[in-house]
Amino acid sequence: MARKKLKRFEDNAQYKHVIEPTRDEAANGIELRGKWREWFGRDGHLVVELGCGKGEYTVALARASSESLHVGVDIKGARLWYGATDIINEGLDNAAFLRTEINLIDGCFDEGEVDEIWITFPDPQIKHKRTKHRLTHPDRLNQYSKLLKPGGVMHLKTDSAFLHGYTLGVLQNRKDFIVEAAYFDIDLQLTKKDSVLHSVRTYYEEMFRSKGKEITYLKAKKI
Repeated sequence: MARKKLKRFEDNAQYKHVIEPTRDEAANGIELRGKWREWFGRDGHLVVELGCGKGEYTVALARASSESLHVGVDIKGARLWYGATDIINEGLDNAAFLRTEINLIDGCFDEGEVDEIWITFPDPQIKHKRTKHRLTHPDRLNQYSKLLKPGGVMHLKTDSAFLHGYTLGVLQNRKDFIVEAAYFDIDLQLTKKDSVLHSVRTYYEEMFRSKGKEITYLKAKKI
């Protein structure tokens, strides 16, 4: 393993705001489940980013709203390190990172504990045999529905027209979510240009935009 990656793992282990449960701990329920606001030391709007990568969105959302609480989730510790280090450098006290598999998040957050879920530029898993790995597969949406409080929202931002359309189709067949917004090119169709949708661009978004790809956005509310 590269020395740089090892150093990042060592840093993560020292960062109090990086939570790294074992797989068994996440599967059986971590101590923080249902207690995230207590861990942060205050009440607040709890926002979870799934597959957060380097944590650009988690950090930006935390920076933009100091009253909200933000948790980025990813299994790649070397990626989380970037966002975790930004939190240290900026002195943010309303953001944290959780290193675990996304399919185990119901062991990390309690039912109705989460206000918002963000999914930004996930692998669309286009091949049929990879269907269950899509982050908006019905099984995953079942998880999100349990974790979100009534009125909570899920955001999907992607460069994949396929995943955008797939997710719309899945949501239209559900009774626990209602689609509130769906844009095929957010630069052209979203009017609030000061929105985080425009002001924050992840590494992948910059790469996709440089190739001329449209970026799509979808927002669904739990009802």
